[in-house]
Amino acid sequence: MRTPTRRSVIGASVALAGTGVLAAACSDSVANVFSGGDSAVNAPKGYVTPDGEEVTAAEKKRAGSGGTVRRVRLTAAETRLDLGERTVRSWSYGGDLPGREIRVTAGDTLALTLANHLPDSTSLHWHGIALRNDMDGVPGLTQGPIKSGAQFDYRFTVQHPGTYWFHPHTGVQQDRGLYAPLIVDDPREPLSYDREWIVLLDDWVDGVDGSTPDAVLDELRGGMGGMDMGGSKSGSGSTGHGMSGMSGMSMRGEASASSDGSGPSRRLMGAHSDLLGGDPGDVAYAYYLVNGRTAKAPSVFRARPGDRIRIRFINAGGDTAFRVALGGHELTVTHTDGYPVRHAKGDALLIGMGERYDVVVTAGDGTFPLTALAEGKAASTMAVLRTGAGAAPTAGARPRELDGRLLAAHKLTVDESVALRPRTPDRTIRLQLTGTMMHYDWAFDGKPYDASQRHPVCAGERVRLEFHNRTSMWHPLHLHGHTFALAKGQQDGVRKDTALVLPKRTLTVDFDADNPGLWMLHCHNVYHSDAGMMTVLGYRS
Repeated sequence: MRTPTRRSVIGASVALAGTGVLAAACSDSVANVFSGGDSAVNAPKGYVTPDGEEVTAAEKKRAGSGGTVRRVRLTAAETRLDLGERTVRSWSYGGDLPGREIRVTAGDTLALTLANHLPDSTSLHWHGIALRNDMDGVPGLTQGPIKSGAQFDYRFTVQHPGTYWFHPHTGVQQDRGLYAPLIVDDPREPLSYDREWIVLLDDWVDGVDGSTPDAVLDELRGGMGGMDMGGSKSGSGSTGHGMSGMSGMSMRGEASASSDGSGPSRRLMGAHSDLLGGDPGDVAYAYYLVNGRTAKAPSVFRARPGDRIRIRFINAGGDTAFRVALGGHELTVTHTDGYPVRHAKGDALLIGMGERYDVVVTAGDGTFPLTALAEGKAASTMAVLRTGAGAAPTAGARPRELDGRLLAAHKLTVDESVALRPRTPDRTIRLQLTGTMMHYDWAFDGKPYDASQRHPVCAGERVRLEFHNRTSMWHPLHLHGHTFALAKGQQDGVRKDTALVLPKRTLTVDFDADNPGLWMLHCHNVYHSDAGMMTVLGYRS
């Protein structure tokens, strides 16, 4: 990963300007339902289209701030990847794991051509970026699939500085090696630091003993068969992941072959996390990675004692929350999901799938483990910070900071420069999170995803989303094209695009409807989303 030189220019973050071109009122005669069937035929009328004039006008407004055009060519292809202790065959961008970072400055236009050399169709989603809708990368909703052998030109203005990333929005492809960081620099960067360390966390199964993410999904969709999981068997989700009492089963999921015979079973059994409210996930991965490497052959970041290091954490995993700590160091959280927070000090950090956190540390003298604990899965991985002499930490190093002061979104406070102004919501959308491990039928309101789903919103509204988690599983929820605020009094208005909701809990968030289009809202557990826990917020035209 690239290490920029010292930057200490004092200023304010680039603020989001209102689109100005969006009408504050619109017709809203469509109920919060979907018609079902093929989206091209049955899509509800009266909504902004991904390439509509409203989208074009909003993009023109963003591009009016100037900036340069950053041109990139990217190839997605099948390749061999060295994880450190073994080599696997998988898919990646440019043959690298993670893919090489793309770096722009807020206000720039990114013009990227993706060449698809994969055996299947693919796409690119720009996670966390408020961009024009037809560049959002959701096949069947905002664009057509990029077929094998074809290419697609993405072009959009990037308005907000921060830590972002990109990955496919096609099936479970994200759980291969198709991910990379997108860093948007602030031209008036207020944070002073000497070095930057981009850290991507991942869980890995592809190409290991015959396993693939698609085979894992097939096994999970096979459900729990006739197993008695305890609790209710109703469709409300109350059965959930009630496996913590199944003491005779393997947490590693290796007791039996998978349902289709392609490698060992990868179903996670007998695992528990108090932090996540019970079951930590569905998949027992073969490896856990930091920057594409296992703990037995870790990546190493070099700095000098006393350096202020900005660490940009990105959880690119498919089914794993990570608890991270840097041995011998205190973390100061400065941003989450690209937006600043009041600086908060702690020892460890809990990061769900799709979340990003920026922290600053002052480097000690020696060699230190950056340990990422696969929360609740009895496994960990590691990278190394080296600033001086000393033996490298062992692969199983568990710094005491992991059990110290834990930081997460609910313990942070928004920086006033990016706080949403107080306003009564114009609209409230209530969504029930439903599904069980027994049937693997994750969904919103008991309805599996269909591209013609629409929950209507109107441009200019303050929209409140209430997520009522009726399941026995935690879910990281991600909204495309917007950043929301965690409700005041609940989590002090922190700006996020991905937030965790624990079992049997409710999460409330607010956002301003200022980016017209059809926007995906989904669980960022890649297996839950592909099973059906996705829906669409649609702007009325």
